[in-house]
Amino acid sequence: MFLTISTTGDEQHPATDLGFLLHKHPDNPFSAKLSYGTAHVLYPEADAERCTAALLLEVDAVALVRRGKGKGRGGAPDAALAQYVNDRPYAASSLLAVALSGVFSSAIRGVCKARPERAAQPMPLRIEVPALPARGGPELVRRLFEPLGWTATVEPVALDSEFPEWGDSRYVRLVLESRTLTLAEGLRHLYVLLPVLDDAKHYWVSPDEVDKLLRAGEGWLPEHPEQKLITSRYLSRRWSLTREAMERLELVRLAEADDSEVEEIDNAVEAETEAEEKPTPLAVRRRDAIVAALKDSGAARVLDLGCGQGQLVQALLKDPGFTEIVGVDVSMRALTIASRRLKLDRMGERQASRVQLFQGSLAYTDKRLKGYDAAVLSEVIEHLDVPRLPALEYTVFGAARPRTVLVTTPNVEYNVLWESLPAGHVRHGDHRFEWTRAQFRTWADTVAERHGYDVAFVPVGPDDPEVGPPTQMAVFSVKNVNEKEAKAA
Repeated sequence: MFLTISTTGDEQHPATDLGFLLHKHPDNPFSAKLSYGTAHVLYPEADAERCTAALLLEVDAVALVRRGKGKGRGGAPDAALAQYVNDRPYAASSLLAVALSGVFSSAIRGVCKARPERAAQPMPLRIEVPALPARGGPELVRRLFEPLGWTATVEPVALDSEFPEWGDSRYVRLVLESRTLTLAEGLRHLYVLLPVLDDAKHYWVSPDEVDKLLRAGEGWLPEHPEQKLITSRYLSRRWSLTREAMERLELVRLAEADDSEVEEIDNAVEAETEAEEKPTPLAVRRRDAIVAALKDSGAARVLDLGCGQGQLVQALLKDPGFTEIVGVDVSMRALTIASRRLKLDRMGERQASRVQLFQGSLAYTDKRLKGYDAAVLSEVIEHLDVPRLPALEYTVFGAARPRTVLVTTPNVEYNVLWESLPAGHVRHGDHRFEWTRAQFRTWADTVAERHGYDVAFVPVGPDDPEVGPPTQMAVFSVKNVNEKEAKAA
């Protein structure tokens, strides 16, 4: 990773003052060992008229992995290789931001005993970042930096210069210029916004990150038009931390507007006496969405394929509109637990006549599955190896062929919002894959076309404007026979 900071000067304020402000002498190259590599500071040019300091960060990818990145539960199949083969050693990210704060710690705080008056004064600044990941493109880069007093020149980096028709990558070359900011302000902007643009961090985001954000954002973040996006991305979309940070930023804004201290405003607010309402668990939302979709379809006889421990079967039994409910699972242990949950041995005769549990594999056709109004595959497909999906597809859509099929599966794009889920991991250790919304739609559209179904997509859970809902549901409905005949004609 590479970044340069340049300034210009004159006889009264020579550009080499930059060396004093950064606490790094232009004649003495500086190196510092970090836990994930080595940081070097050197000066390609240094005279009274122009001075440039360069920060070169050599990232040790192996050391980064050994410090714990990628460990934890439920690693994806390609996670072992992905830990080593990525853009971390080359593109500006939270690694470079942490190096900035470590190597230039005094400069970020605006401390300079040798030139205290210079540290407090705006100065001509030019900062260049040759390779910057920008999730949101050049326009987002400008929206983040320009309100802070920067003139931002953003050049998209092509995927391959030899093949311009491939378009641009998600990387840009960034040049920032300003004459109205102090060096400390410029460094603090970079410290916060580099990982925001990358939309990722190389370390676990803990509650003390809120304090770091507020310290670095002092004087500019409370009034920034993109405050919410900056806060959410900087805190790795951990909603509880983001909410805390936003509340504290609002206190800062109110205090400034009232020309008072934050503590005075904070003390004026009465303590919350009522307990906050707990959010509805995703599993409950998913069952509610499935039951609602089944009722909309008019289904009375329902298959729960991959029924697990019987939670959905139990929910369906509560509605007398479902006259026959069959739970199928390959695991006898799961069926035993489901039987206990439903209390089948103590269930009344009339209720017991509505429910049946039996063992079966969705990899093979089974005549017992034919003739039902609807089938549900709730969080099932992701537990199968991808090469086995065609067998399941034929068993359900080709052989059993219910009028309605509901399929739910995790939306992998939403995983960045799970506070307890390390980056790059799937939600459960047994998941063979987790699909994006586009991947799921492609699969569902193909299945529907192949077997004569229409398909609609329903979000389940909070639908985030950037990454979508945590669960995605496809509702398959058999096409009208007359419609099929008309198309054939």
